Amino acid sequence: MKHRVARPHPWLRTLILPAVLALPLLGCGYALVGRASSIPAGIERIYVDPLVNATRRSEVEQVLTRAIAEELVTRKRFVLVNAAEGADAVLSGEVLLFEATPLSFDDQGRATEYQITIQARMSFRDRQADEVLWANDRYVYTEAYPVDPSEETYFDREILAIEEAAGRFARTMVIDLLEGF
Repeated sequence: MKHRVARPHPWLRTLILPAVLALPLLGCGYALVGRASSIPAGIERIYVDPLVNATRRSEVEQVLTRAIAEELVTRKRFVLVNAAEGADAVLSGEVLLFEATPLSFDDQGRATEYQITIQARMSFRDRQADEVLWANDRYVYTEAYPVDPSEETYFDREILAIEEAAGRFARTMVIDLLEGF
């Protein structure tokens, strides 16, 4: 007497094989950038403490504070409050370094491209638990920007570059804060 071995239907193999191969990926921890968060669910109201300026460049702390507040508002998860007393958490920091370094020059020796470097110490503290949820003592952001030395606004370009860089600084810093890196 011969035993007959049952074989699965071919369509069943085409469904099961991809599912089995995908199983290891289910627990890999991948998430869309900007979607994951290491911030506890109870943190809803945030106070952004004005940054302290430890640099020689005036206004840089004001521009960065405003950019960080605007970036948090765009996330629509948090409500910004006007005082630390009404907040669940406080974001504070200090601008440690601001440099605008020339990178390239034209044939007359005038800079045609600068690099902005911003270094900050940042902290995000839960007020109720009195614990630091996220901190980065050496958050560094660099960005190059072109300058046309023939423009009338040649010397005013640094202020515009700071404002543009501040938005990108804030975006990357808030992503790091939310994702816990």
